[in-house]
Amino acid sequence: MRYPRVIILFSLLLGGFFGVFAQNDDEPITVDSSIVRLNVGVADRKGRPITDLNKDNFTIYEDGVKQTVARFEPVAAPFSVVMILDMSGSTLGFRETIRQSAYRFVDALAPEDRVAVIEFYDKVNVRNNFTTDRKTIANSINVANGQGKTQLYKALDVALTKLAGEGKRRKAIIVLTDGVDTALRDNDRDFLQKFSDKEMPTAIKPETNDNLNRVLNKADAQGVTIYPLALPTGDPAKLADPTPIQVAMYNAARDRLKILADRTGGTLNAINRLEEMGRLYAMVAAELRTLYTIEYQSTNDKRDGKWRAIRIEVNSPDLISKTRQGYFAK
Repeated sequence: MRYPRVIILFSLLLGGFFGVFAQNDDEPITVDSSIVRLNVGVADRKGRPITDLNKDNFTIYEDGVKQTVARFEPVAAPFSVVMILDMSGSTLGFRETIRQSAYRFVDALAPEDRVAVIEFYDKVNVRNNFTTDRKTIANSINVANGQGKTQLYKALDVALTKLAGEGKRRKAIIVLTDGVDTALRDNDRDFLQKFSDKEMPTAIKPETNDNLNRVLNKADAQGVTIYPLALPTGDPAKLADPTPIQVAMYNAARDRLKILADRTGGTLNAINRLEEMGRLYAMVAAELRTLYTIEYQSTNDKRDGKWRAIRIEVNSPDLISKTRQGYFAK
């Protein structure tokens, strides 16, 4: 079944528009670092997507300096998408819901979109490489299985390395997770031991985490948009008497998911009830079908590691654009 009502789904999403894969963690992403790639959504004041624009409708600024559009792809251009599935112990009770929701996502993509499926738990497994064969993708979703720890950021790192082999195709990652990476959670717990209960809520600075920033820098280099679907598992608010350290660790994990989405131009979608999962998957697929891709070569050729702020203008005051906020020039 297809999901043609892109306008309705996109409006809901915007909310008003405002085998085991082994690799070296330090494996470089081989792209031209002077080229900046943006996936851009455009909507009117009512949140309805605008899908008939061309290159001349956009003006790009980096740190306030106008840039020249070098490459433009319309909304119909195909994507390479990595679907990452959390198969850690926390998802054992609703695997069938995950499978049905993932099928719905794939069904809502365009036939030319290439999909790779990755699962993570104690291990990170690439279930299939990029393909348009829906039977292969469906089989990967069906056999995804596992339990144990959560290697979220390792899975994201693997996904970005896989996407590097997809050349100039438009790229996105959709990751189903509660955001609680086991290693990061353990580090957060150790870090919080030296703080009082009163200090814990603000002690962790999520944006400074090395694992997160390695993923963000790789996503920046390729122009990958990341869409986290946040599972309702692990929320200490559901406990009778959560401790300050439990709350602080969970909030840090969710904050990192929000940073992943915001920095890459994606959207963090919280799954409050499991029955919402399929709808949210389909909404993300609908949003992909309304994105333009724009590339420019930055006029600032210094690779000094500093933040470059990006702003996009559309030549109509009634239209609003959304893309990633910027990047670090590395």
